[in-house]
Amino acid sequence: MIHLERHDRAALADWIPTAFLSGAYQQLYEACSVSFREQLSLEEFGTFASQFHQEVKAYQARPASIVPWGGALRIVWVDESGQKGLSTAISQSGEILGLRLTHLSSFPETDEALSKGTYRLPFTGEWFIYWGGTNELVNYHYAYPSQRYAFDFLVMKNGQTYFGDPKHNESYFAFGQPILAPASGTVLKVSNAIADNEPGIVNEAYAAGNFVEIDHGNKEYSLLAHLRCGSVTVQTGDSVLQGQLIGQCGNSGNSSEPHLHMQVSDSSDLLLARSVRIRFAGIDRIEQGDTVRG
Repeated sequence: MIHLERHDRAALADWIPTAFLSGAYQQLYEACSVSFREQLSLEEFGTFASQFHQEVKAYQARPASIVPWGGALRIVWVDESGQKGLSTAISQSGEILGLRLTHLSSFPETDEALSKGTYRLPFTGEWFIYWGGTNELVNYHYAYPSQRYAFDFLVMKNGQTYFGDPKHNESYFAFGQPILAPASGTVLKVSNAIADNEPGIVNEAYAAGNFVEIDHGNKEYSLLAHLRCGSVTVQTGDSVLQGQLIGQCGNSGNSSEPHLHMQVSDSSDLLLARSVRIRFAGIDRIEQGDTVRG
């Protein structure tokens, strides 16, 4: 077994990529939860891990992202080639709940192309990037061309997104926070009457929930989604200025807790559009695990 105290998550996280690269598959397997080990045998685990790591020379010196994950800590590494990724979830007690090894898709041409317009963060204060970046481990949107460079933002304090009863939206720090126009433009579409979900329950029938879509010219359209029911302050056809209040953060649509979804697309038809990597004013590349200030 790995000789680490169960509660020492930092040391365990440092050890995991090293263990894979050194072939310590049995130690890794034995450090995993019983439920994980029930899903595959040591032999299956070792065979797959060995094959996967044949061409992996090193993982990034620092994890690509570290995010709280339902009481656990989720950590992601990407190898130096950018073609393979490793993710894990570690419980508060220091148990490895799961390990994932995956081949990563890459779209370098669009990954490096930024939006024509320059956008501001659509909020004030510090927000945490829960999903965002240029691979599927740090940004689940990346698998879908229409959402590839979208972000999900929420507010985190002391590693938690809420204080109090987690079944109440009002317990979440992001809920009700002002959402601002990321750039000047004309309001193209609005939704304002979708009820906010109880946290943990999603409304897939109206995926975006309450939202504001803005035409910024140059065939670029921003979408601010999952807004609070009844909070939208603009109407279709309105001209808005960058930084203008357009609504409040909510928990409507395909959302399990209060957060803001933001993306910029090359078409107003979001089903056919292609997501565009956003050029933020004064901010370099950002991704899952980063804290940003608007």
